[in-house]
Amino acid sequence: MKTLNDIKIGKPARVVKLHGEGALKRRIMDMGITKGVEIVIRKVAPLGDPMEISVRGYELSLRKADAAMIEVE
Repeated sequence: MKTLNDIKIGKPARVVKLHGEGALKRRIMDMGITKGVEIVIRKVAPLGDPMEISVRGYELSLRKADAAMIEVE
């Protein structure tokens, strides 16, 4: 299983599955991260948290813990 944390900066990845439950999973989906969408990592903070991603035409900051719940290919 490969998560969003494993992707290199600038490389596109497609969401396969969202892990997690309840309100946390819903919050990630509300940000536009759903199955099949393409995500590109733009920047990562010096200490690795948070990361800036591009999804559905806009930039989004995501915590490392949330990124670990997003399975990609």
